[in-house]
Formats: sequence, C-alpha cells, structure tokens
Amino acid sequence: MKHVFFDIECACVFKSVAKICAFGYVVTDENFNLLVREDILMNPKGKFHLTDRKGGEGIVLPYEYEDFKKYPPFPAAYRRIKALLEDKDAVVLGHATLNDVNYLNLETKRYKLPSFRFDWHDTQFFWMNTEKKFGQQLGLGAMAEALGVEFVPHRAVDDAYATMRVCEALCKREGVNLAGLIEKYRIRAGRIDNYQIRQPYSIGLKNFIAEREEQREAHHRAHEQFYRVVNKYMHRRKKGGALEGKTFCFAKDVEDDVEISVKLVQAIFASGGKYTSHPAECNVYIARDEGGVRYENAVAGGAAFVPLDECVEALGTV
Repeated sequence: MKHVFFDIECACVFKSVAKICAFGYVVTDENFNLLVREDILMNPKGKFHLTDRKGGEGIVLPYEYEDFKKYPPFPAAYRRIKALLEDKDAVVLGHATLNDVNYLNLETKRYKLPSFRFDWHDTQFFWMNTEKKFGQQLGLGAMAEALGVEFVPHRAVDDAYATMRVCEALCKREGVNLAGLIEKYRIRAGRIDNYQIRQPYSIGLKNFIAEREEQREAHHRAHEQFYRVVNKYMHRRKKGGALEGKTFCFAKDVEDDVEISVKLVQAIFASGGKYTSHPAECNVYIARDEGGVRYENAVAGGAAFVPLDECVEALGTV
C-alpha cells in the first residue's frame, strides 16, 4: 500500500473560491521510503491575494508569481491529480487536509468538472488523537518543530514532504506503522464524494465531544442555580449594611463554583451589597487570579480587584 501525501497552495481563497496555483505531493512505500516527489504548478487564472488564517497580513509563497502564467490552468492537471488521489492502492494524507480537499472541491465546481472521490487522513488530526487535544489545531510548522522535522513553508511539495516526515516521526514515536496508528486510535478517514465532504472521526473525538457537552450542561446548571439565588435575594438585601454602595461581579469560573459563589453572594446581600453580571458596571471584581476579558472590563471601568480567597475570608464564607 502506497502513501500519498499532498499539499495545495492557492493564489487566493474566499468563501466560495479557491484558485489553485500549486499541487505538491510525495509518494512513499509503507516504510516511508520516498518514491516520487513533485510540484505541479498551474495558472490560477486570477490575481494573488494571500492572507493568513485570520484574514490578516498576507503570506508569501516561495515562488515567482509571474512563472505561474507559463502553466496551463487546473483542468489540465485535473486527471493526473484525480488518478493520484483515487488510486485504490494508496492511502491519501495531508495536514489540515480538510482545507485542501475543499480547495479541490471548489476548483472542480469552478471548471464544471466531475467531483473527486477518495478517502483521506489528516496528520493534524493524528496529532490531536495522540495528544488528546482536540481543541488545539497545531500547524504543520509547530508540529514539525515538535518532532524535529525541517522544511520550507508554503512550497507545496515541501509541505507535502514535511507532512510525510511528520507522519513518519509520529508513527515512530507511537511504535507503530501508519495502519497501526489509524487502528490504535480508531480513526475513520475523511471522504469526498459527489462534492460532499465528510471529516475524519475517531473514538477520541467522540469522547471529547461528549465531555465538552457534559461540561456545557454542568456550566448551564451552575449558571441557572447561581442566578436563581441572585434574582431571589438581590432585592431582599440588607439596607445600610457594611457593603452598601458596593456592586460585585465574579469571574465566570467563580460563578460556576456554586459551593462557593452562592454562599459568597448571599453574604454580600446580607451586608447590603449588590451583584451584577456585567463587569463594567461593578466596583468590586472577584476572581481567583488577574487576567481575562471580564477582569479587563471590570478594571477598565474602575473596579477594584479582590482575590477570591481574600473575599471569602473577609466575608466569613469558608
């Protein structure tokens, strides 16, 4: 079984447009021995408008942009690329592969060509499974650095080669071959067929989604419980108490810790204080540590920061 690693560079990418200018790929055997390494360049039939993932300052491709005009556009390379990716004797891989698969999808639609149809894997998703960090999308550069792989970024064939070396290093670290890595983490390949794209999936991702949903539900329950107390006792607070004129706001993680937050807000009301969910409206902000958007908004509004431990001790709610 061959391994085909590929990467794509585009002259521009918008929501429904991706004008491909380079398709780089490497082919290896099952032991990651290099068989083919090639950059297929093509005329994107459009201007270069390159931005980073956030739409900010443009990246620079290590090519002479004028050279792309010497090559035919995507349709001329379509059959070669299709045969390569749809080879039944090959496992197709990339890094953040969903992006590149989407570029292929958009170009086939642009030129009214038949859809690609192949399964694909993603080394970024492999990394997420091995590290159990599904909320972190590690770029190829960072992953290559972590695994000791060097490459020139944004040259399609070099990115494809680095992806291969990253995959090889990851397999060595895990003590398995590629098939063993996929089996170990029970990874289902992504797929494109009839212009429809299915993302990769795994048991690890399934568990992560379930845990995240459980955390969201726990947060929702804690939020409701805390604000039931706030709404019930806010207008029953003691008038003229020691905290009269003081309006408090807690960090979200403090609100969610109802074993502490409920007792604390009741003690505040018992001393004449008020509570607000808007940090810019408080004059006392309670959190475990400094930092965060809520903290910044509270301090910008003139609030005093009081560490949670000090507040708990002062109000006798330990």
